[in-house]
Amino acid sequence: MRLDKLIEKELQTTRKEMKRLFTTKKVKVDGVVEFQENRNVDSLLHEIEVAGERLQTNEVYYLLNKPSGVVTAVKDPNKVTVIDLIASADQQPSLYPVGRLDRDTTGLLLLTSNGQLGYELLLPDKKVEKTYQVTVNAKLGAEDIRAFASGIRFADGTKCQPATLTISCATSKGSQAFLTIQEGKFHQVKKMFLAQGKKVSALTRISMGPLTLDEQLAPGAYRALTLTELRQLSNYFK
Repeated sequence: MRLDKLIEKELQTTRKEMKRLFTTKKVKVDGVVEFQENRNVDSLLHEIEVAGERLQTNEVYYLLNKPSGVVTAVKDPNKVTVIDLIASADQQPSLYPVGRLDRDTTGLLLLTSNGQLGYELLLPDKKVEKTYQVTVNAKLGAEDIRAFASGIRFADGTKCQPATLTISCATSKGSQAFLTIQEGKFHQVKKMFLAQGKKVSALTRISMGPLTLDEQLAPGAYRALTLTELRQLSNYFK
């Protein structure tokens, strides 16, 4: 949560009063005077002290195993959304999915009420790696590995950043592979393989940054991030 918003909410300050707390050096994070009003903090990771009072946040972080057929959206009048999969007791008005997976794509999706964290994870210059398990309808080979490594170019001239393709099984009837990318263009993975003349028939995201898909989670199930997982995201709290 933004530090300035936390102070206003918990201490019921005006905007002017909140700013004065910063200028008078009464805001500390982990024992150090903090001047950055919009710094992202969480009391699970940080010791937040303002004018001698300890403040607590209440952000939520869920790891969801997204099933096929569910849309990555907060609301949809006709389709089941990833938010609909979260129990009412676990929901917050600001809960939203970080990034998106196509309706027929499955796997890891982070949902959080911490909008600033989600923003940081999606910034292109952060180069957050996302790995997918992919099934295609043709044989993959060394030429595909080289093409992905040098950057796939779409028909409209758009060039993707270099990506890592690891083939796990390849036959004339179809192949399975793992693909790691650092960006998130619309339908990117499917378009990348189409550019190589292959059609994706199944796609599952198995990791995003330091987070990995929990194999114990059934499709449609979710759980709160562990403290260890949250700490692994600490570099994205800016």
